[in-house]
Amino acid sequence: MEYIFSLEVIYLIASVTYILGLKMLGHPETARRGNLIAAAGMTLAILGTIFLYKGEVATHIYILIAIAIIIGTIIGWLVAKKVAMTKMPELVSLFNGMGGASAALIGLIEFHHYVGNTLSTVTILAGIIIGSISFSGSMIAWGKLNGTIKKPFRLPKYNMLNNIIFVVLVAFAAYITWSATGSQLYLYILFFGALAYGILFVLPIGGADMPVVISLLNSFTGLAAALGGFLYGNMVMLTGGILVGSAGTILTFAMCDAMNRSLANVIFGGFGDTDTQAEGGSKGIKGSIKKTTVSDVAILMNYSQKVIIVPGYGLAVAQAQHAIHELEQLLEKKGIEVKYAIHPVAGRMPGHMNVLLAETNV
Repeated sequence: MEYIFSLEVIYLIASVTYILGLKMLGHPETARRGNLIAAAGMTLAILGTIFLYKGEVATHIYILIAIAIIIGTIIGWLVAKKVAMTKMPELVSLFNGMGGASAALIGLIEFHHYVGNTLSTVTILAGIIIGSISFSGSMIAWGKLNGTIKKPFRLPKYNMLNNIIFVVLVAFAAYITWSATGSQLYLYILFFGALAYGILFVLPIGGADMPVVISLLNSFTGLAAALGGFLYGNMVMLTGGILVGSAGTILTFAMCDAMNRSLANVIFGGFGDTDTQAEGGSKGIKGSIKKTTVSDVAILMNYSQKVIIVPGYGLAVAQAQHAIHELEQLLEKKGIEVKYAIHPVAGRMPGHMNVLLAETNV
């Protein structure tokens, strides 16, 4: 009884760190610290769960858990340290996909333990469907962002086809629940069907709309994690999933609003097909390019009273945030007011420009 109370206290502390970390992620100046606080809370929850259930699980299971944690930590650390800022959206998509895969795998493993329990079966099957869609969709988004998938791919009547597949998935999940057969074959058919739907869901969407898609898939992963927390009665997993799901949903609609488009228009409209143009494209650069320096630009703006800088994806590609900050300082020394106008979806992910400028303490 004592260890259950201790675990609940640990989960409460971890949940508070999630909320605090998420709040701090809302501002570039505190984002790094917020990320560390949330990571510390996650570490506390993992270690608390492992050590407070010690003795209830075979020793070799703990060895496997330790190996998995070490391998995952090393890979995650190395990848995050080496990734360029321009490639950060791809990393976000990849990590989100791993979260969806984890939720789906939990459902596959736990399904046979809850055969006959309608509520638990519904929760598990929903987690499998949502987690699988999030995983395969995130992998397609990752491929689009890194240039592996060059152009949107659309089957004839793809909107109708996707809707039919989704309805079939839900109906099949309902049949599995109602029949209570516990068939592993049916379970894996549902799993692979959801993976296929995730691929077909994201493939038609252009690369320029990937920030919205990533946020939407992020909300899917959060929902899948929350379902897992509900299944296990794990409060910290439930809290984390709800926070991720709600934040992803809010961000998705905020970005759609910033683009003056509806979510349905992004998903079904077929816009955002500028995959290659976003990277510079195969089309040659038109017109002449005149090289300049920070001091030359500052001289040209010497008689200005107010300057507004509008950064875009080119800033990230050129890593020009330091030069922009230097220009800002030169202009401010001359008494010129300098401001930044940042579009919510500028770059390749939400807040991309904010993160870049925060590196230079703008």
